[in-house]
Amino acid sequence: MAARLPWVRIATWNVNSLKARLPRVEEWLADVAPDVVCLQETKLAQEAFPALAFQALGYDSVHHGEGRWNGVAILSRVGLEDPVDGFDDGDDPDPEARLVWATCGGVRVASAYVPNGRELEADHYRYKLAWLARLRRRLDAHAADEPIVVAGDFNIAPTDADVWNPKAFVGATHTSEPERAALGELEAWGLADVFRQQRPEPGLFSWWDYRGGNFHKRMGMRIDLVLASAPVAERVTFATIDRNARKGQQPSDHAPVVVDLAAPAGGDS
Repeated sequence: MAARLPWVRIATWNVNSLKARLPRVEEWLADVAPDVVCLQETKLAQEAFPALAFQALGYDSVHHGEGRWNGVAILSRVGLEDPVDGFDDGDDPDPEARLVWATCGGVRVASAYVPNGRELEADHYRYKLAWLARLRRRLDAHAADEPIVVAGDFNIAPTDADVWNPKAFVGATHTSEPERAALGELEAWGLADVFRQQRPEPGLFSWWDYRGGNFHKRMGMRIDLVLASAPVAERVTFATIDRNARKGQQPSDHAPVVVDLAAPAGGDS
């Protein structure tokens, strides 16, 4: 069993192809030194995941991938136990690799890549709502006073303050009432949007379209979230979006979200 060490920094990052961006991710890990990292859109099959590269940097890892699309992973340098792919709820497996769980330093962590939804009338939108409802039901396997983090690309901007221009998203996914209501159900269960608790100001985004220079125009959305139960949320002291990781050559269209926690009293997670 891995040691239950106090950990103080968690991050989530949709890397939009780990194969294309592994050197950038390795450099970022060395620079930022998060204890636990949730990755999305690895776009790798299981056998192609660079576990040894992460191990060389001090991280245990678990990956749930399918090849060209989707793919989620958790990296941890505070131990990684009980990894589980998908919902693990007794129903049919999710056909897409969008969720992976592990216990890291005493905290149950999920890396989630919520379906995009595409259009409000699309089957993929209905799949998105069903996926979120299933995630909410899956949480009932836990108590709200357990240390839990669900982090990742939610493909939902929680409020109008999380998009550059709310009028630009009328009739589109990512801001529709059913999506926001589904996210609200996760929060009602007991998960808090810890970034927003630390940073209430509008105009802080984690995703920008590659097209039209949107990043430099600050035309983005905050759709990458760290949701945490009370035992974790009450320890959060700082949160930021690392815009520097969105700069330079061949960046992901997402930036990492980084959350710092106070070390627990007595050194236990």
